[in-house]
Amino acid sequence: MLTPAELVELIAAVAKRDQAAFERLYVATRAKLFGVVLRILRRQDLAEEVIQEAYVKIWNSAGQFNPAVSSPITWMASIARNRAIDVVRKRSEVSLEDEPAAMEAVADSPDPLARREMTEELRRLLECIGRLEPDRQKLVLLAYYNGWSREQLAAKFETPVNTVKTWLRRSMLDIRECLGL
Repeated sequence: MLTPAELVELIAAVAKRDQAAFERLYVATRAKLFGVVLRILRRQDLAEEVIQEAYVKIWNSAGQFNPAVSSPITWMASIARNRAIDVVRKRSEVSLEDEPAAMEAVADSPDPLARREMTEELRRLLECIGRLEPDRQKLVLLAYYNGWSREQLAAKFETPVNTVKTWLRRSMLDIRECLGL
């Protein structure tokens, strides 16, 4: 696995249309992104299609990546996750209620708010949340966006309540520091 700094360098090279860098980026991240997408879609054929589309978007959007806003893997995972959620929403034969993992992914994300309607303060907050590790992002969003109790979070993450409290506290400290509070 490459370090976040190495991934940042690869994305910068991809922004310059470096195909070798793109291949290295793909090899280094495909398993993680495929896991994210497969968890939402629960179908390998759809997941493979979505991953292909996600990497096309990563190729085309690499110049927009800002390492000050999020980690490389968080940025790429959000592209893949958002594309998978779009597929779930468009599948007419399955409702979101029949896909619990998709509902969870939708509920974990603040994406339903239109970006143009967000206040600058909310944008800054979401950028800071985006800097957290993916599990901590999910924990914070479930706790403060969806209102989950610490007990529910402990069950979800299969960890003691006191550990959840510690993770939440540390995550909130990181967010406060990021916001400059």
